[in-house]
Amino acid sequence: MELRDRGLVIYTWGNVSQADRAAGLMAIKPSGVPYDALTPDMMVLVSLETGESVESGALRPSSDAPTHLALYRAFEAVNGVAHTHSAFATAWAQAGKDIPALGTTHADYFRGEVPVTRFLNETEVAEGYEYATGLVIAERFAGLDPTYTPGALARGHGPFTWGKDASESAFHAAVLEEVARIAHLTLSVNPNAEPLAVAMADKHFYRKHGPKAYYGQKTAI
Repeated sequence: MELRDRGLVIYTWGNVSQADRAAGLMAIKPSGVPYDALTPDMMVLVSLETGESVESGALRPSSDAPTHLALYRAFEAVNGVAHTHSAFATAWAQAGKDIPALGTTHADYFRGEVPVTRFLNETEVAEGYEYATGLVIAERFAGLDPTYTPGALARGHGPFTWGKDASESAFHAAVLEEVARIAHLTLSVNPNAEPLAVAMADKHFYRKHGPKAYYGQKTAI
């Protein structure tokens, strides 16, 4: 519902899931159900091992469930995944461009560029399109830390974001859309705008993330 309330999805677009690794399960939005009609009991439980629904008579899981499974299998620290077709992030995905870290707003949440994947080839599309989408995201993250760059752009498709749970993945989806919008506006004003210096970008990122973070309060307010 957070995706809908933030204007990141319309109608039945997009999906969110959360993994319970101890139980070996993923709960995910059902396929094709409008957000206004969703209730907690409609969430579909899927085995992380087999990808099959574990309850007889359950609604069909999101058609993107295999992508979520691929990401959970590739990124052990991730327990929530969100997928939208939000306009600005999707535009970057369709353009096939990484979103550069042009300013501190970006650097506060994503360390370095938000990466875009390659296109899937014909065999990948034909023989397991949704799962292959997750695999090419994982492939693009070779050498990257998915906890420090909690999102990617599936080329020609749209954004996927993740986090420690479903709520954080939805939060990152909203942040990614705003970062994509600001980057678009920046490059509209100055097509030659340069990325933020690494020292400044890292300063902003690490004051919110990692063992030496000092932003915010020690306890929840």
